[in-house]
Amino acid sequence: MPDDALRSPATLPALLAVFVRMGMVSFGGGLSGWMHREIVERRRWMSEERFLAALALGQVLPGPNSVNLALQIGLHLRGGIGAAAAGIGLLGPPFLVILALALLYGRYGGAALVNTALAGVAAAGIGLTCATGVRAARRMRGVGPFGIAAAVFVAVGVLKWPMVPVVLAVIPPSVALAWRSARQERERRGA
Repeated sequence: MPDDALRSPATLPALLAVFVRMGMVSFGGGLSGWMHREIVERRRWMSEERFLAALALGQVLPGPNSVNLALQIGLHLRGGIGAAAAGIGLLGPPFLVILALALLYGRYGGAALVNTALAGVAAAGIGLTCATGVRAARRMRGVGPFGIAAAVFVAVGVLKWPMVPVVLAVIPPSVALAWRSARQERERRGA
């Protein structure tokens, strides 16, 4: 989405409310998919390109990817106070819910219904993560980006190599591909 299609920036209360809601309804993985839907598609507070850049940065920084992404979004939209609102909204209320659930799980954790519900939540998280990957793949052009994505998938997902060294290894070819693509786009527009 071009930047001129973006809505006006998020207000601090709206940003906090969005992250409280996302934090309260998401357990496990897949949160980046929800953030994309809320921030890029539904509210149009960020462009697709900016969101994907924040997602990539959040994945290489230490700490949980979803928290890193929330902080990046908050920082982009409202500065430091926005980052604090996104982080508190995402982590604060869910932390209290998790404490309550831990007490309940300690008492009723052996029940079959509890295990079935947790398996369903895990499946939903995997589905949302895959949907985000498919969305990002739609924007890739040429064989190079797919080759890099496949190499990272094999190295981290199949061979179980540590993610940070693998990502550091693919940064130079990724930057080279992005530079070449930008240069080709400039040449195409200039022609």
